[in-house]
Amino acid sequence: MTTKQKRALVRILCAAVLLLAVSFVPLQGVWQALLFLIPYFVIGWDVLWKSLRNIAHGQVFDENFLMALATVGAFGVGEYREAVAVMLFYQVGELFENIAVGKSRKSIASLMDIRPDSATVLRGGEAVTVSPEEVELSETLLIKPGERIPLDCVITKGTTTVNTAALTGESLPQDKGVSDTLVSGSVNLSGVVEARVKSLYAESTVARILELVENASEKKARSEAFITRFARYYTPAVVIAAVLLAAVPPLFFHQPFTEWLTRALTFLVISCPCALVVSVPLSFFGGIGAASKIGVLIKGANDLESLANVGTVVFDKTGTLTQGKFTVTAIHSDVMPPEALLDIAAVAESYSNHPIAACIVKAHGGHIDKSRISEIHEHAGLGVEASIDGHTILAGNGKLMDASGVKWRPCHKPGTIVHIASDGAYMGHIVISDVVKPDAAEAVRALKVAGVEKTVMLTGDDEKVAYAVAKTLGIDEVHAKLLPEGKVQRVEALLSEKMSKKTLAFVGDGVNDAPVLSRADVGIAMGAMGSDAAIEAADVVLMDDKPVKLARAVRIARKTMRIVRENIVFSLLVKAVVLVLGALGLANMWLAVFADVGVLVLAILNAVRTLRVTK
Repeated sequence: MTTKQKRALVRILCAAVLLLAVSFVPLQGVWQALLFLIPYFVIGWDVLWKSLRNIAHGQVFDENFLMALATVGAFGVGEYREAVAVMLFYQVGELFENIAVGKSRKSIASLMDIRPDSATVLRGGEAVTVSPEEVELSETLLIKPGERIPLDCVITKGTTTVNTAALTGESLPQDKGVSDTLVSGSVNLSGVVEARVKSLYAESTVARILELVENASEKKARSEAFITRFARYYTPAVVIAAVLLAAVPPLFFHQPFTEWLTRALTFLVISCPCALVVSVPLSFFGGIGAASKIGVLIKGANDLESLANVGTVVFDKTGTLTQGKFTVTAIHSDVMPPEALLDIAAVAESYSNHPIAACIVKAHGGHIDKSRISEIHEHAGLGVEASIDGHTILAGNGKLMDASGVKWRPCHKPGTIVHIASDGAYMGHIVISDVVKPDAAEAVRALKVAGVEKTVMLTGDDEKVAYAVAKTLGIDEVHAKLLPEGKVQRVEALLSEKMSKKTLAFVGDGVNDAPVLSRADVGIAMGAMGSDAAIEAADVVLMDDKPVKLARAVRIARKTMRIVRENIVFSLLVKAVVLVLGALGLANMWLAVFADVGVLVLAILNAVRTLRVTK
């Protein structure tokens, strides 16, 4: 609890004790009113001051005005105890609101801890401590254990372990070495490293994230905008209704003025729209904060609302559902052990710069004796031909085998197939493919459990590979051999096919998919830590490479919207019933207090549930 909240609590307790004390003092008339004014001013002086200040600035119809008018009026008709009680319970509601907002802000403010205070730069052979904003591109940073990484940079010297929990929500440290990228906002845990700056502070990951979080409250959801418009017209309407309630019966129907004035004052207390005005924005704020705890950044309340309503999720394949890194996934040898076949292929490919060749060399992992090669020739688009240990070795695709008259056999596994032949005899083949992410299948299943109607995968790969990945993951619909513009066209076609009011989300790696991310109802950038394009183009940013977090984000969004609807329905229903009772004279000030402060507290407690993050 903050110092301000503690002071508010002390004031509430003092006012409650004073109210209880003066209630037992046997005085009547003016002296009784003066006694009750003591606890009234203790608990309500700030509300009266805000009301007068707002009136002076032309902002008449707000909750402070309603509270001041109702309680001063209650004093005017002799309901001293009720007047103090209304103000007292109103301040209790305000305290609950402040505590709840504080919790919501704390969940997001934890992100603010990623802001680096300083950076150590090597200049002229000396370590100089400066503000991160003063560091130039390509300068060398010196980062010691325990320090927060101030800027996006690439390690040039040393190895370390890095904690990215503040960005990704994952506590498992990552090992980093020379040529690896360090992302601003993460924490250096173990070694001393030197790193070359690759972006200025204003363009760094940490700066973009902080800007995103700070501006999140500006993008209001439809529900939030409705409540704002509703309160703007509702408050003056109920004040006019209260005036009519106090004036019409006595003037035209000869009813007792005091009785109808009391009804009007009770009506005002009941009508205060605090529960809606406070709980709905608080719910969205809490939902955005809960998502940030798991490393999911939602740019605004409107994006959270769209995410909650998602019916179709479209995935890019490479880098989103798969790791985006080719690797050897199978070795099918006909005449020798698989290790021997891989050894021959690695020697043959050792001089090639092709990514496929690099995969084979990496899979070999051992020492490659290039002296075994006496001659080598690379056939563009086909493979390589090399003379190894006196034998002519071919390593390439089926076309290379056909051109050399080698009888080869196809492979049942999807992927890029590298066939190996020696002196015209077929020896087997190596399968290279993009590996599916470990939690991709779980992510698709979790989305369907969460209520997503259809999952679609778009890829530039051939159909055999695409359908194999889709079958493994349980994807409903596949579109292969797509160029970037083809992906945009396919998303537009899916948007036009939508029959329901559900939204369409596109999930991409954020680098090559910016046009599609912008075109979808909800653009979701996957594994976007350090990607400027992702943070700019997407509505929702998943800071690591775990697609399963998307399902968790959808559940958080839907839970938030459910709580928003609960608060709207509950608040309006209670208000409507008690307003009618108040107008008929069947509700006293105490019931009015429940309809105002009681509903506010219950709505706030319900809204705070958005902060709970469960697996």
